[in-house]
Amino acid sequence: MSASLAAATPSPAPSAMSPRTRLLLQGAIVPTLLRLAWPNIVVMVAQAATGLIETYWVARLGTDALAGMALVFPGYMMMQMLSGGAIGGGISSAIARALGGGRRDDANALVLHALIINLVLGLVIGGLFLAFGGPLYRAMGGAGGSLAAALTYSNIVFAMIPLMWLMNACASVIRGTGNMLIPSAAVCVGVVLLVPLSPLLIFGYGPVPGFGIAGGAIAVVITTLLTLLVLAAYILAGRSIVRLKRGALRWPLFADILRVGAVGAISTLQTTLTVALTTALVGAAAGPDGVAGYGTGSRLEYLLVPLVFGLGAPMVALVGTNIGAGQNARAQRIALTGGGVAFLLCETIGLAAAVFPAGWLSLFGHDPGMLATGTAYLRMVGPAYGFFGLGLSLYFASQGAGRLFWPLFGGMLRLLIAVAGGWTAFALTGCLTFVFAALAAGLVVYGIVVAGTIAAGVWFPRRSA
Repeated sequence: MSASLAAATPSPAPSAMSPRTRLLLQGAIVPTLLRLAWPNIVVMVAQAATGLIETYWVARLGTDALAGMALVFPGYMMMQMLSGGAIGGGISSAIARALGGGRRDDANALVLHALIINLVLGLVIGGLFLAFGGPLYRAMGGAGGSLAAALTYSNIVFAMIPLMWLMNACASVIRGTGNMLIPSAAVCVGVVLLVPLSPLLIFGYGPVPGFGIAGGAIAVVITTLLTLLVLAAYILAGRSIVRLKRGALRWPLFADILRVGAVGAISTLQTTLTVALTTALVGAAAGPDGVAGYGTGSRLEYLLVPLVFGLGAPMVALVGTNIGAGQNARAQRIALTGGGVAFLLCETIGLAAAVFPAGWLSLFGHDPGMLATGTAYLRMVGPAYGFFGLGLSLYFASQGAGRLFWPLFGGMLRLLIAVAGGWTAFALTGCLTFVFAALAAGLVVYGIVVAGTIAAGVWFPRRSA
């Protein structure tokens, strides 16, 4: 006979649960999701504002500086998505499932393992960008002033990128307990400090010299360090449900994080590779002005990532905790509900950008070539943003479930349609509009595949008794 959707594993006794864990297991889905999501959405919007603030001021340095930031931005966002979304989601998922299953000692031990994983990965990946940044940016269309600006910014940011990895490790540990407010508040403090710090270091004032585009990178490093210190202090002070404790390292705990995080990293690389390859195609077709326009337009798509993460991080904790407690049907309902909310949110933003593209693009410059390319991108791809939000939110939910094959498959389809389809369309027509049409088609397929498979029950396959 077929197994029921609900698992047979019993939930931990109510007396063994913290009130926060009980809320994740028993609270009404929509109110609980929104209660957990709102501080996270606020902080993710604030974190996204980091890139906007920098881009706004760097644009005052000229088109070369703006194009240089467009070349670095996919790699920098990849670091945020890997450390906070992919590996960070693996951290939150492992802790949520441990708490949901009543394994408090394992949840505490996971904190140290999470910090080690993120520190090592931050050092390795940062070193790769320092060693190979020049050839990478050249391949993406960087040349002359835009390449020089990209390398100046990149070398500073990636030399200190382990700080971001450690910051997101601490934030993911706290989010795994269902606490979204503390990480949100810490990041907001960093963004508030960035508002005056970025222009101060870029242009200088009084005794402080202006460092140009390097100043923007230095400002990001300083605010990241301060945010890390706040989150680390919260954990070390024993305020979190889970604690950092010394103990023997255990491979099963590393594996519990990495089996979700590593697959999530592949999905993140797919997204970044899509943007990087398309940037290279636009650069070959339209030069630095085209790169600046596409980079500025596609930045709105990238800013949807932290926005959806605002919903996705609670979904990791909610889905992971409920699956840990054996409440599979509830976990599936949480995922589809959150996916619907993400679709509506992102589709609203995408349609607004498609109808009023100049409202976004003119924030960063008025070069005719930049505006033309950015407008073509937003009008074609903006209406597909809802499907991007749908697929991405369900990717986070799948992290909580520990089942990432279908989000990975959907991301691969998106990559193939966008890059191969875009290249073919441009080779046949010589028109960037068809490249952007391929990008839109890739987003639609991505969202439909991920949502359709989860709704069909792929997380919990039926098995014969």
